[in-house]
Amino acid sequence: MPDKSALKFFESLLSTVGPSGFEEEPAAVFRSYLEKFCDKVDTDVMGNTIGVLNPDAPFRVMLSGHYDEIGFQVVYISDDGLIYFRPNGGIDKLNVPASEVEIKTANGIVPGVIGKKPIHLLKAAQREKAVELDDMWIDIGAENREEAESMVAIGDPVALKRNVRFMGKHRVMSKALDDRIGAFVVAETMRALSKRKLNVAVYGVGSVQEELGLRGVTTSCFAINPQVGFAIDVGFATDLPDIPAKLLGNVKLGGGPVLTRSADNNVVLGRKLRETADKKQLTYQETAAHRASGGTDAAAIQLTRGGVATALISIPNRYMHSPVEICDLRDVDGAVKILTETIAALTGNEQFRPGLD
Repeated sequence: MPDKSALKFFESLLSTVGPSGFEEEPAAVFRSYLEKFCDKVDTDVMGNTIGVLNPDAPFRVMLSGHYDEIGFQVVYISDDGLIYFRPNGGIDKLNVPASEVEIKTANGIVPGVIGKKPIHLLKAAQREKAVELDDMWIDIGAENREEAESMVAIGDPVALKRNVRFMGKHRVMSKALDDRIGAFVVAETMRALSKRKLNVAVYGVGSVQEELGLRGVTTSCFAINPQVGFAIDVGFATDLPDIPAKLLGNVKLGGGPVLTRSADNNVVLGRKLRETADKKQLTYQETAAHRASGGTDAAAIQLTRGGVATALISIPNRYMHSPVEICDLRDVDGAVKILTETIAALTGNEQFRPGLD
């Protein structure tokens, strides 16, 4: 399990507002933590934060977990002082009504709630349909447009209200475990590797704008130009009613991190991960992913420049893209150990060409 200082960092990272394109808060928390043990840390023009260990080694390994979150953006303020918005990332409209939100403005956070017409005033057919996002609004308590405009500006980013709760012995609930738990794994792996003798350079990236199309990792990976890249993200936990294991496999919270076999995953690197985990008796789960390719930072890393040997490691997640995502810290611990042992064992002379290794 992560120690107290790590959990304090994780709670701070989760307690930030950072919709895609507006990640300054989580970047600052991530950067401050990495500065304690990395040889150097920088934040690039996109907002990616990059910590480096053993930077002079010619063989470069990259780890990426994105700290942006899904959210909204202000597009219109009505005469009544109500805020209309558009989605910023993959929003599930069924989860949106009656949510508490935080609008990030030039003068600080403005709290609000997402409203819709009360059920009493809906016709029978309307009660059975999901409300469209453009039929919802954010109420910030303003009486009119003038008052609202004194508080909020067009284009201001909106996030779900920050929330963190540790539940049971091992589990954590938050709005943005996708994918700040992946960024947490990156940071903790870098911390563990900082205590080891390394033959390779290791770049730990907190990436941005993943929810808008893997944008941050595309630029950071181009700049780093690694030979090996690990993407750490969340994956679907299937230990819930009505989630078809026959399509998604058996994946449970606390069963270990998920190692994926798909087109995004280099077969040689995947074999090395599994061999290391087996040798060290570290538990993991297997999936074939719910799609052949794409959807995580692994897809962008793999296709950078002349190609990168890439592997996806997933933390099982319940209720993805909702305000109440749940993960298990034992899976985090397993991911950190597998990554640490795999990277620490690299000599810098490895080849990852399938069939030629």
